[in-house]
Amino acid sequence: MVRIINYKERESDDGKEFFVLELQGGIEMVKSQQTRKYYVTARKATIPSTFDEITCKALIGTEIPGRIQKVDVDPYEYTIQETGEVIELDYRYEFVPDSEEEEHKVEKSKSTVDDFVKFDNKNAFSTNGVE
Repeated sequence: MVRIINYKERESDDGKEFFVLELQGGIEMVKSQQTRKYYVTARKATIPSTFDEITCKALIGTEIPGRIQKVDVDPYEYTIQETGEVIELDYRYEFVPDSEEEEHKVEKSKSTVDDFVKFDNKNAFSTNGVE
């Protein structure tokens, strides 16, 4: 599950404004390459929406079935806002919805035929009131 934590206004190539929802996955432990100590973090991604600002604001806190996955992409430059340092990245994070197989997973029933059909005293079948 991922949670909607924020929204942001963006502009499309043709100049139209729209909103993206900012999604955050569950927490995960990561080992620092510099200090070799663990820290906790969460993956984030944005996804475009057709919603207006009021709807986006109301959706904050909503959980959506899926996960945020690391995806390899062509290298690009990224500026770290806190330091101004420009680094090169070759990945991004994307929202991946749960597959339909998992969403509509069919579980074997634990019920037996006897749960649905009873044999009455007159040797006739009864279907628990269903005719």
